[in-house]
Amino acid sequence: MARFRYGAFHGGPDPLAEPVDAGAAVDALADRILDGSSVRDALRDLLRRGADGTRGLDNLRRRLQQRRRELQESGRLDGLLEKVRDKLDEALEAERTALFPDPSDDARFRESMLDMLPDDTARAVRELADYDWRSPEARAAYDEIRDMLQRDVLDQQFKDLTRSMSTPGSPESQQALKDMLADLNAMMDKHRRGEDVSEDFEHFMESHGDLFPERPESFEQLLDELARRAAAMARMLDSLTPEQREELQGLMAQAWQDMDLAAEMAHLQDNLRALRPDLPWQGRQRMRGEPGMGLPDATEALAELADLEALDAQLSQDYAGAALEDIDLEAIDRALGRQAVDDVSRLRDMERQLREQGYLTDRLDLSPKAIRRIGRTALRRVFANLDAGMRGDHDVRSTGAAGEFTGQTRPWTFGDEQPLDVVRTIGNATRRHLVDGGSGRPRLAPEDFEIRETETRTRAAVALLVDQSFSMVMNDTWRAAKTTAMALQALAASAFPLDALQVITFSNLARTVNAEELPDLAASDIQGTNLHHALLLAGRFLDRHRDAEPVCMVVTDGEPTAHLLSDGDWWFMWPPDSETISLTVAEVDRLTRRGVPISWFRLGDEPRLERFLDAMARRNGGRVFAADGARLGDYVVTDYVRSRRGGRRSA
Repeated sequence: MARFRYGAFHGGPDPLAEPVDAGAAVDALADRILDGSSVRDALRDLLRRGADGTRGLDNLRRRLQQRRRELQESGRLDGLLEKVRDKLDEALEAERTALFPDPSDDARFRESMLDMLPDDTARAVRELADYDWRSPEARAAYDEIRDMLQRDVLDQQFKDLTRSMSTPGSPESQQALKDMLADLNAMMDKHRRGEDVSEDFEHFMESHGDLFPERPESFEQLLDELARRAAAMARMLDSLTPEQREELQGLMAQAWQDMDLAAEMAHLQDNLRALRPDLPWQGRQRMRGEPGMGLPDATEALAELADLEALDAQLSQDYAGAALEDIDLEAIDRALGRQAVDDVSRLRDMERQLREQGYLTDRLDLSPKAIRRIGRTALRRVFANLDAGMRGDHDVRSTGAAGEFTGQTRPWTFGDEQPLDVVRTIGNATRRHLVDGGSGRPRLAPEDFEIRETETRTRAAVALLVDQSFSMVMNDTWRAAKTTAMALQALAASAFPLDALQVITFSNLARTVNAEELPDLAASDIQGTNLHHALLLAGRFLDRHRDAEPVCMVVTDGEPTAHLLSDGDWWFMWPPDSETISLTVAEVDRLTRRGVPISWFRLGDEPRLERFLDAMARRNGGRVFAADGARLGDYVVTDYVRSRRGGRRSA
C-alpha cells in the first residue's frame, strides 16, 4: 500500500486557492470600460487594484514604499567613520595617559607627534601605522581599528565573508583572499571576452566556496550580487559630504593596502562596472535615524533601496512595453515575502487566462467574445435602472412565423403559415368523432386544425447617433452614452440577430463605429456638433436596408454647431449659423420623406437645444425624451424594443 507523509506548508502557491475566474475579470474590466476608461487603461487599472480577492500592484507598491521609509530611517551612513574616530580618540587618550608621568624627552616628543596628527581620520590612522605604542590599551584600540576596517571592507563587498574566516588579517587568510580574488578576476576577464565560464565557476566554487556563505548557484548570480553591492557602495560615497567621502575612501584604501589586496580589488571594481553598467552606480541617498551604520549594513541598506526602486518601476508598469513578466519574482520574495510573489503570480495567471480563454488577443486587445460579454454587462446596467411599472411592458398581440413559440395556440384560418399543433389538432378530431357517434375512423375537418403562435420577428435597420463632442465629457454624460451604445449593440445581437445596427458618433465630423471599437471609444476634444453629417450617414445606412423597418435614434446634449462642406471639410460656428441649421433640417426632412421617424434623446436642460429638438420632432413625427444620464440607457433600449415591435407612436 502507498504511504503518505504530511508536514507543514513551507511556502509556494496556495494549493487550495480557487482558480482564476477569467469571466469575473472581464466583468471587472467591463465596469471600468463602461465608466469611460480605454481598454488598456482598464486592464492596467485592473492589475493595479486587483480583482477577485487578489491584491493588485498598487498594494505591493504601498508595501514597498513602507519598506523604503523603514530603510531610510534605519541609521546614518557615516557610522564607520564615527566608530573609527571614537576608537582613535580612545587610543590617543590611553597613550597620552601613559606618557604623562614620564619626564623623558622621548615622552615629550611622542606627545608632540600625537598633537600634530591631522584632523583627517584616515590620514591619522595611516600615520599611526608605524607608531610604537607605549600603552597596551592604546595598541589594542588601534589594532581594533585595523581589524574593524578589514572586516567592514571585506563584508561590504563580499556578504558575510569574515564569518568563514577566524582571523581575516592572518597571513593564511590574506593568501586565501588573494587567491580567490585572482581567480575571480580571471573568470570575469574571460566572461568579458565572451567565453563560457560555466566550468570555471564550478572550479571556483570548489576552491573558494567556503568564502561565500550564501553559495551562489551560477556565475550570473555571483556577478549580480557582487555588482549590486559594489554599486551600493559607490552610491553611499556619493551620499556623504566631500570631507566624509575623502576620509572613508582613505580608510578603505588603507585597509586594502594592509591586506595587500588593493590591486586586485581595483581590478574587480573595473570588471563589475564593465559587466553590469545597467546598475545605478551614481546617486545620492538621504538616510536618517540612529545609530550610525557600519559599511556592511549601510551597503546592504542601499542595495536593498536600489532593489526596491527597480521593483517599484516594474510594478508601476508605466514604461513602454511594460508586462507583468518584467517583475522580478526573486526580488519580490526578498523584499515582501512569499505572499507577494503569489499575488503577482495570480495576476499573471489572470492575464494569461484572459488570453487563453479568448477574451484578450496577444496584443492585449479585446476579442469579439470579450466585447459581447461587456455588451451584456452594459445591458444589465441598463435593465437594472429600468422601472417596469413606469416604462410599461413590451408585449405585443400580433404573432408571426419567424419568432419563438409563445406556448399559445388558436384555430387555423385561411392564409395562416404558422406550424400546426398536431396533438391538439388530432385531439379536436377525436373529440368531434366521439360526439358524432364514434363509428369508423375519425377524419380531420378544417375546424379541427390548430396552429402554434409565435412572436413577431420583423427585420429592422437601426441607426444610433451618439454625440461625441467635448461637452459630453464636460456634462458627465459620455459614460452613459457609451454604455447605452454597447447595451444596444448587445441587445440587437442577442435578441434581434436579424437586425442591422449602425452606431454613428459625431463631433466636428461624424463616423461609423464598429462593435469592436465601442469599448475603446472616447469623446472628442474638438469643438463641434455635426448632426448634419451624422444624419447624412444614417440616411445612407438606412438606404442600404430598404426592406427593413427603419429605426433612428439621436443622443445629444447640444444643438448643431457644425456641418459638412462640399469638399469633405467641416465648418463650426457658435452660436450656430443659419447654414448649419438649414443643412441639418434638410437631412431631417429627407429621413421624414423616407418614412423614418426619429427618436431624440435630449441630455441636459439647455433651452436652445430643447426648442430645436421639439421643432424637429413636430416636423418629423418622432418623439423627444428628456433623459438624464442615469436613465439614458433605459429610454433608448425601451424605445428600440417598442419601435422594434410596432409600438411607435407619433409625437
